[in-house]
Amino acid sequence: MTHLLPADRRMDGGKKGGDGQSSRETAFTYSISAAGVVNAISRACREGELSTCGCSRSARPRDLPRDWLWGGCGDNVHYGYRFAREFVDAREREKNYPRGSAEHARTLMNLQNNEAGRQAVYNLANVACKCHGVSGSCSLKTCWLQLADFRRVGEFLKEKYDSAAAMRIGRKGKLELVDKRFNTPTPEDLVYIDPSPDYCLRNETTGSLGTQGRLCNKTSEGMDGCELMCCGRGYDQFKIYKHERCHCKFHWCCYVKCKRCSTLVDQFVCK
Repeated sequence: MTHLLPADRRMDGGKKGGDGQSSRETAFTYSISAAGVVNAISRACREGELSTCGCSRSARPRDLPRDWLWGGCGDNVHYGYRFAREFVDAREREKNYPRGSAEHARTLMNLQNNEAGRQAVYNLANVACKCHGVSGSCSLKTCWLQLADFRRVGEFLKEKYDSAAAMRIGRKGKLELVDKRFNTPTPEDLVYIDPSPDYCLRNETTGSLGTQGRLCNKTSEGMDGCELMCCGRGYDQFKIYKHERCHCKFHWCCYVKCKRCSTLVDQFVCK
């Protein structure tokens, strides 16, 4: 999609919504929570933990080779999706805020992000197969529908978080893009209303602890690196002794005896 917007790092605390409750971080939280419900219910159906559902009954994929069997006990993502839609969205649909109000806009935002989380699990589910045959010849294959690893779902939603669309409530009481040059979000996309607070600084209103005093990794270019973690404020360096067990030996029978080693290591802390 082309509706990428730069991540808002700071926000005007004087604006309504300055607590960040309708930020892109909230969007991600709602989406990953809804995805988690779909994932848990779909797997519980397959494992026989629920009396209301069982293995997946999804149709055989058209591109599956004819000599491959379809019908292994797959994750029931269809049931998981429907259950999550009714269960997770119920709280939002019960609200009766005036159309066009800030509260109504937040409800629409939550519903959109809930659906994005469900769509992520549903669309990332794929076909898994197992070989059968004498001496591993794989003369026959049995296939079924299987959920993607939830880490993959999280990574996918993180990408959606990075490209989340900034929205506002329109005249007709619906969410609309702040910048009309970008594409309209699909059900798979995350949306937010308020820019994110500055998580670099401590703010008890938003619940941000800030990064002052946080340990960082001088050599890392990731989120744990001092450059990003310290938000450009710099960092202090000091040395500490790290104590750990070492030179462990197994003694018959039956215990392990170790020495205690001390190593002088560098530590880096955000200013």
